[in-house]
Amino acid sequence: MNILLWHVHGSWTTSFVHGKHRYLIPTNPARDAYGLGRARTYPWPDTAIEITPQDLRTTDVDVVILQRPEELDLATEWLGRRPGRDLPAIYVEHNTPKGDVPNTRHPMADRDDLLLTHVTHFNDLFWDTGATRTTVVDHGVVPPAVEWTGELDRLAVVTNEPVRRWRITGTDLMPRFAAVAPLDVFGMGVAGLPDALAAAGAPGLPVTGHEDLPQAAMHAELARRRAYLHLCRWTSLGLSLVEAMTIGMPVIALATTEAVQAVPPDAGVLSTRVETLVEAARWLADDRDAAYRLGARAREVAKERYGLDRFLADWDRIMEEETCASR
Repeated sequence: MNILLWHVHGSWTTSFVHGKHRYLIPTNPARDAYGLGRARTYPWPDTAIEITPQDLRTTDVDVVILQRPEELDLATEWLGRRPGRDLPAIYVEHNTPKGDVPNTRHPMADRDDLLLTHVTHFNDLFWDTGATRTTVVDHGVVPPAVEWTGELDRLAVVTNEPVRRWRITGTDLMPRFAAVAPLDVFGMGVAGLPDALAAAGAPGLPVTGHEDLPQAAMHAELARRRAYLHLCRWTSLGLSLVEAMTIGMPVIALATTEAVQAVPPDAGVLSTRVETLVEAARWLADDRDAAYRLGARAREVAKERYGLDRFLADWDRIMEEETCASR
């Protein structure tokens, strides 16, 4: 198939484009949000092809993968065809609902021209999608090329824009963990994190921001840290959490959203009581053998639940069903 999709979420798209199809990724000179093109910090196969809006008008497209409401009109303009009417359309919802939860109406609610696909069952439960058909495809990850060593008694966090998002990403909780073990925070918009924490009344903490490392380099650094810390209050299940588990890292996480499904009790410590998690961080910082045992189980679970082959097979089935129905 020829599949049109925008580069929106780097980790998810990395997994998606590892399938057996041809993936058309819009690009423009500005490489802005609607023309970002191929990833530069993730390993993508050659079958993920950059394409301009002008060339899309004369390119065969079998299915459109939408991830933002405005992409529906954008695809219509660029293709000269209406997704959902002239060719199959699948909308992928990556995020938890915002606003009047649990009554938040999805922007694609009550439609009969597309399939709405969630990345977690939690999101499917909490979004109000009305009469729109929905399904769930759990995450899948490209297995990282490194394994956990945990020689550094430090905690690793992967998050984007923790200064702007603050309570959503649990940034306000970081000082409590930094008092137990140094924190290494990886992602976009993390360079200013130590200054932001100091301005919020927590100066001099052992918190280091590692700004937007290439994925392979980030995985190598994660593998050296003792445990993975997941403090998100209200986000969809981050692929970085699944990747950390696949590496073999034990998990310390808030028991919120899909994390309670992803991390069983013998693969980490989950709780809504922050002090319980702080004690777990202290325990794992001091006991590398315990960290190894939990991490080994985390790896087993991640490979079983979030394997790339299962993810791609699920997507192949859905896209085949939608294109067959359209024909």
